[in-house]
Amino acid sequence: MKILFASDSFKGSLSSKRINELLREAALEIFPDCQTKGVEIADGGEGTVSAVTAAAGGRLCSVDVHGPLMEDVRASYGVIREDYAVIEMAAASGLTLVPAGLRNPLNTSSYGTGELIRDALKKGYKNIAVAIGGSATNDGGIGAMKALGVRFLDRAGKELPGVGADLEKIADIDTEGLCREISDSAITVMCDVNNPLTGPEGATYTFGKQKGGTPQILDRLEQGMENYVSILRDRLKLDIEAMPGAGAAGGMGAALCGFLGARLKSGIETVLDLIGFDTLLEDTDLVITGEGRIDWQSAFGKVPGGVGMHCKRKRIPVIAIVGGIGPGAERIYEYGIDSMISTINGAMQIEEALECAEELYSQAARRAFRMVKAGMKIKR
Repeated sequence: MKILFASDSFKGSLSSKRINELLREAALEIFPDCQTKGVEIADGGEGTVSAVTAAAGGRLCSVDVHGPLMEDVRASYGVIREDYAVIEMAAASGLTLVPAGLRNPLNTSSYGTGELIRDALKKGYKNIAVAIGGSATNDGGIGAMKALGVRFLDRAGKELPGVGADLEKIADIDTEGLCREISDSAITVMCDVNNPLTGPEGATYTFGKQKGGTPQILDRLEQGMENYVSILRDRLKLDIEAMPGAGAAGGMGAALCGFLGARLKSGIETVLDLIGFDTLLEDTDLVITGEGRIDWQSAFGKVPGGVGMHCKRKRIPVIAIVGGIGPGAERIYEYGIDSMISTINGAMQIEEALECAEELYSQAARRAFRMVKAGMKIKR
């Protein structure tokens, strides 16, 4: 029997790599003669570069850039082919880089992400995928575009720094200095949200609170975003306000598509394509996937749903081992997942679950494989 492991990490407790190791131990205990293969995987959010680079046998390229508060940060992007780089916004402009007490989207910038893109372009990578999950910013992507040579000017003609608070000050945009390598490149945005740039379901009101925005801050940012939209339309003839995905990552989706001509693509689908997942499924008898918590959202752009659908097309059974099962999780059965098993084996606090994550996962994996073994004994 050939078993493929393709689970997302359990945020805060287990990496995708460690999960693969635990699954292999459990599988060989129950099926000593089985063949196993594990692939690190992510859905386009935090951890994507590490997963894709490892799975594709690529390498990491480290760069000194600026973080969300313009502090010095050492960030890495992945190189998976001679001309292909994978960049993770969270590495340079992620929320985890900002101390809780300093989180305020008026003050954060996506500048460092632009520096990563620029570095990749200057080194000759013509195909670039940008995973934009986990950002600390709500600057409409102006920080990143500034790093790539775009100038955002106030009414006095002075160039703005490129933080969220600058959105309301933009009076003109100069694209003459845009990095020339852009014209000869193809950029993919790994994105699984359809939010527009402005409005109740836009970048600010949907994602701004989790980045430190108070109601007053969010109202100010929304007014700034509306000004930004107006300038884009009047000066550059870019009408991307309502474009699905424009509001992703505080408006980074709009900037990448509008200024760089990027195309939006599902994060998990991009990852599965880059690691050659369908090829890995050849001659596979069983797939184990999972994530920290499975619920109704897991069918849309998350690892279990993506893995499940690819397996469903090839009629390969899939078991999802997960940390917790939330409302609407049963919807995942329509997307190729045949069964779900939770690692939680009794009433416990989240702190205990995190502390005992390895033990709980190992026990759940053994239960899963024993159930498979029992199923194989059923007389037909």
